[in-house]
Amino acid sequence: MDSIKYLDPTTQFVLFSILKVMLVFAVAMTGVAYSVLVERKVSAWIQDRPGPNRVAPFFVEFIPVIGPWLTRLGIFQPMADGLKSFLKEDFTPSYVRKVYFWLAPAIACVPSLMTLAVIPFGSTLGNAANKMVIADLNVGILYSFGIVSLGVYGIVLAGYAANSKYPFLGGIRSSAQMISYEIAMGMSVVAVFLLVGDLNLSSVVDYQRGGLHQWLIWKQPLAFVIFMIAAFAETNRLPFDLPESETELVGGYHTEYSSMKFALFFMGEYAAMIAASGMMVTLFLGGWSSPFGSEPAGTILGGLVHIGWFLAKVAALMVVFIWTRWMLPRFRYDQLMDLGWRRFIPLALANILVTALIVAFTHK
Repeated sequence: MDSIKYLDPTTQFVLFSILKVMLVFAVAMTGVAYSVLVERKVSAWIQDRPGPNRVAPFFVEFIPVIGPWLTRLGIFQPMADGLKSFLKEDFTPSYVRKVYFWLAPAIACVPSLMTLAVIPFGSTLGNAANKMVIADLNVGILYSFGIVSLGVYGIVLAGYAANSKYPFLGGIRSSAQMISYEIAMGMSVVAVFLLVGDLNLSSVVDYQRGGLHQWLIWKQPLAFVIFMIAAFAETNRLPFDLPESETELVGGYHTEYSSMKFALFFMGEYAAMIAASGMMVTLFLGGWSSPFGSEPAGTILGGLVHIGWFLAKVAALMVVFIWTRWMLPRFRYDQLMDLGWRRFIPLALANILVTALIVAFTHK
């Protein structure tokens, strides 16, 4: 490790950036895998059943004390699910538009992972140059919304490429839904940046440092509510999972998919949940800062503590995503569109106007 100190600054920056990319990707993929397990466990607890509790290598059961618990917790279930996805037959129907059919799952999965690049997941490690963000862009929020908007193409292409009416209807539903709620989501954060005065997400976190009372959720509660509900719609989660409504569409845009192509759509959904949770934490819940106001920055231990706070907040929001799915009924499609266009967009506009007036009269 000491030899790294003697490398030129550009080489150090490149190596540290590669390390951060690998770290974020590994954590995100692990989070995707175990989010599925948590979803299955939470739904089981709500429905008074045990959930996954049988999958484990044969020798785990014989580990003293913790072996049976590891099995019953189901921590090996994501590994079994992943292996099953790889081993299932990857079937491509003869009547589909093959190039788009193969391309759609990747397009649906990649944008969510790219969004993580601008989210600051910690302060620094050791010195100010080692920022815990892959790309600390001055227009990070614009990059984020630009990339997120690409996600709709994967779902639309999946419905179009299937060359079948019901998947196509699912793709069209999804495009209308995601475009509608992207507008409300984008407008909700304008008020946040009016207060902060900067589009850099690290600056948003710095603005909220100092403790729980500094978090923007207290100054912009309406923006938080709009952003969070729009995030449910953007990720196609209940009560907004109309694009894959089985009773009406046979299964939606991914009806014709199997094996890893099918799994990629759901990996994209859970990755989008992680990205949305990370963005909400950054914009409204203080980011990596402590709710108690103590900020031991400038040391490796302090940097690790900040990363821990960020991951804990993201995990809490992920539980909210999962809990909501199993507690609320699905909206009708007309209710979904009415909520987005006739409720959230006017509310977001009113919130921008009120915030702008407050900023104008208090920051002279």
